[in-house]
Amino acid sequence: MGHMDHSMHNMTPNHENHMNHHTHDMNNMDHDKQDHTMHMAHGSHDMAGIDHMHMDHSGHDMGGMDHSMHMGNFKQKFWLSLIIAIPIIILSPMMGITLPFQFTFPGSEWLVLALATFLFFYGGQPFLSGAKMELQQKSPAMMTLIAMGISVSYIYSLYAFVINNFTNQPHVMDFFWELATLIVIMLLGHWIEMSAVSNASNALQKLAELLPDTVKRINQAGQEEEISLQEVATGDVLIVRSGDKMPTDGQIIKGQTTVDESAVTGESKGVKKNTGDSVIGGSVNGNGMIQIKVTGTGENGYLAQVMEMVKQAQSEKSKLESLSDKVAKWLFYIALLAGILAFVIWWLVTDLPTALDRMVTVFVIACPHALGLAIPLVIARSTSIAAKNGLLLKNRNALEQANQMDVIMLDKTGTLTEGKFTVTGLELFSSDYTKTQAFSYIGALEANANHPLAIGIMTYLKEQAIEVYAAHDLTSLSGIGLEGTVQDKTVRIVNEAEVLRQNYSFDTSVAEKYKAQGNTISYLVIDQELVALLALGDEIKPEAKRFIHSLKENGIQPVMLTGDNKTAAAAVASYLGIETFYGELLPDDKEKIVRKYLDEGKRVMMVGDGINDAPSLARATVGMAIGAGTDVAIDSADVVLTNSNPEDILHFLNLSKQTRKKMIQNLWWGAGYNLFAIPLAAGVLAPIGILLNPAVGAILMSLSTIVVAINAMLLKIDK
Repeated sequence: MGHMDHSMHNMTPNHENHMNHHTHDMNNMDHDKQDHTMHMAHGSHDMAGIDHMHMDHSGHDMGGMDHSMHMGNFKQKFWLSLIIAIPIIILSPMMGITLPFQFTFPGSEWLVLALATFLFFYGGQPFLSGAKMELQQKSPAMMTLIAMGISVSYIYSLYAFVINNFTNQPHVMDFFWELATLIVIMLLGHWIEMSAVSNASNALQKLAELLPDTVKRINQAGQEEEISLQEVATGDVLIVRSGDKMPTDGQIIKGQTTVDESAVTGESKGVKKNTGDSVIGGSVNGNGMIQIKVTGTGENGYLAQVMEMVKQAQSEKSKLESLSDKVAKWLFYIALLAGILAFVIWWLVTDLPTALDRMVTVFVIACPHALGLAIPLVIARSTSIAAKNGLLLKNRNALEQANQMDVIMLDKTGTLTEGKFTVTGLELFSSDYTKTQAFSYIGALEANANHPLAIGIMTYLKEQAIEVYAAHDLTSLSGIGLEGTVQDKTVRIVNEAEVLRQNYSFDTSVAEKYKAQGNTISYLVIDQELVALLALGDEIKPEAKRFIHSLKENGIQPVMLTGDNKTAAAAVASYLGIETFYGELLPDDKEKIVRKYLDEGKRVMMVGDGINDAPSLARATVGMAIGAGTDVAIDSADVVLTNSNPEDILHFLNLSKQTRKKMIQNLWWGAGYNLFAIPLAAGVLAPIGILLNPAVGAILMSLSTIVVAINAMLLKIDK
């Protein structure tokens, strides 16, 4: 994350005055990130007990699965379970039918029992603990349905083993074959799903890394000592040197400085701070050495509050139920009811062993082989399509949730604009000079300045390979701009107020056109002659206007949010055709706006890339981070836009619609089989002599699984 190229921490008072000549005083540079200001040291900050606030974003997708299950564990579990399952499949009959490739030998049933027992406890563990979690939350879903299937298969097979080997009673069919195939297929489904959706890393850890490891404290004796951040207590006096990060929230008790808060609040301008002013932990000290009195550490600091907001929003959002879980919940209740009813009726009509056999057949057939793969295969397919279209999916529910968006909230800088200052135009008012000459004069005065606007100008001149003249007697004109001698001429770069004061006549409509797009305007005056107008702006992305138009056509309301001031926000919004916008926002303001829309029942997508976007990204129905943004934003989001192109959002919305369509089709195929097979297994048609042969049930189950897999592969995106 690049160092602070644009930082102001080398700014002399001269340079500060010089900044006044830029009309909007750099107001349009929301620069949440100042070209990704913060260089995040990858240390292991404990941040006074915040580090432990750990939230694994992927856990909740697994239908209540043990949150610590990693992809590696699933992969390992799958392969080992497959190896164990192969001999079971070869040595035990499928639903009572011996297949052509199967055989037995004396004692083979003991081997099957041993392998099946290991498989049940080892391979079935994620599903059993997942079911326990779902039942604790009083919300049975996929895990409970799978756990019911494998538990009934195992326990009944154990009973069958005892009856068949230790009694003279008639042979009882076991379900070891079904147990093995079910566990292997379900592990495969979850492995596919987890490998498709990359595990989110920890946003909260990244936030803690904004703070330094050690700080300089003034002790009782007035001596300076270096201590670790964890030892800092409220009321301590710390020394913060030029260019250092503020270790905690505090109040300046000595010195004055300019502080760059952009990485934390999103406000682009350097904020002047004097004795008595407060500073935020994580912001960067500019040109002055200051002493601060600590007002907030750890849990009560500003960054900790941002973390708490991210954490709360993520955990609340994790309660969203996925489509497959809803279907699994209904199937669980249907199977449970059908199984118990079948047991009672068959017991009354026939005998206990037949009733038990019917009930177990219902429970085993209800188990969702196809359903377990229906969604993971669609997710895997859509994830790879998304990746090819510049979208990285981190939360699988995002595709389901994005199906019908009402509002898309867009952070201005870096999302709709390029996020760095650049020359957007130069208009000549004098025929005595060419554009290149005008730039050479401007570069002469700006070459030694060290603030974002000057850096934007000099970068542009370098790209255009324009040589700059040498400047002498450079002086800063307070509230006006800069003056110097270049090529034996008196050259000034001034703001609009000065041009009007000097009564220069020029076509003001030219300036208005640039201002309407939120540009900062400066004027070049050579030997008292007004020569040129220079427009600098955080350039609006060329595709942004088309993108906003497309959103409106799709019935989605665009809303612009920015930490920048309202004038600049209004200019960008009106140029792009955005009716609703909010300016001068802090992170909790953005999060409150997202929450307000959610409370109105709207489905909200938030797109942003700064630390100040993290809480709102986590809160929104779907959070989308710009790939060039801060690590914190990326970790709080559900989807990452790797190319930083807003039009990719439209691809995502389209993919979401297609994905949901496929999911519903697959759920019908997966669950439809169950809705047909459960009543037959229960014996609904037994009075007319039709009873579902378990083997036929198994074949139908395999067919529905194949149909689901083929259907998932047919998913494509409309361009």
